[in-house]
Amino acid sequence: MGKLATREAYGKALSELIVENEKVFVLDADLTKSTKTSEAKAACPNRHFNMGIAEGNMIGVAAGLASSGKIVYASSFAMFLAGRAYEQIRNSIGYPHLNVKLCGTHAGISVGEDGASHQAIEDLSLMRGIPGMYVFQPCDEVETKAIIKSIANLNAPCYVRLGRCAVESVNDENYKFEVGKGVTLHKGKKVAIIATGLMVQEALKAAKELDDIDPTVVNIHTIKPIDKDLIIEISRTHDVIITCEEHNVIGGLGSAVAEVLAPYNGARQYMIGIEDTFGESGTPNELLNKYGLCASNIVKKVREVI
Repeated sequence: MGKLATREAYGKALSELIVENEKVFVLDADLTKSTKTSEAKAACPNRHFNMGIAEGNMIGVAAGLASSGKIVYASSFAMFLAGRAYEQIRNSIGYPHLNVKLCGTHAGISVGEDGASHQAIEDLSLMRGIPGMYVFQPCDEVETKAIIKSIANLNAPCYVRLGRCAVESVNDENYKFEVGKGVTLHKGKKVAIIATGLMVQEALKAAKELDDIDPTVVNIHTIKPIDKDLIIEISRTHDVIITCEEHNVIGGLGSAVAEVLAPYNGARQYMIGIEDTFGESGTPNELLNKYGLCASNIVKKVREVI
């Protein structure tokens, strides 16, 4: 396995799933080539519908299909799916607890040159806040495929956050996905780096540079419900926890971890993420570096706090 964007892995998994399961329907908001749902359309055109540039309408149709016993995957850019259609998602999907899988691609500042208007950095916060909504963010191709296929069997509304950029593989063919369970990629001591999405790869790079400190690295693919037992265990066995996410530090992974730790006297927690500001236009690497979402900044933060 090489480098593949999680949105591309989504398209591949969906094209297989729509053939395997006749209850699966796929909706898209005029972005089929970018979200990669075009692969599902090619595999089964009679169960793929392009709803046009009308995300709110797409969610209404998704709700109707789900009410009829269908498993619906509805896709658009994360900015437009979680943002423009929020009210419909909340009231038409979340409130009646319908079986709709909301898959937002092009999340985070790694969208790049499209700029702040297209860079969703609040979507995890929005989706986490909806009662009963499951929230996922895979780190690579293998994990994406596992999540997309697994949630077809989860009778609940789900939000899956996907990226535009190609990312290195973290997992191999032996990978086992389990809803709500974090994955310890490296067990170290004193410092724990808890990451999600493409920040998992950055955390692993940072850990190599921090071989004298030997930090633990954890991948959190399920942000809601988060793995409370693992986080509490880590807080009791480590002095410092650093969360890493390509999202505003308010309301995302860092907040989710802090909510778990609040009742406990455990490790100090620090957050690496977007510091309550909007992004800007630039290449993905330029932006990830500027906003401190890179291995070198994780290394700097670890050395600073210990």
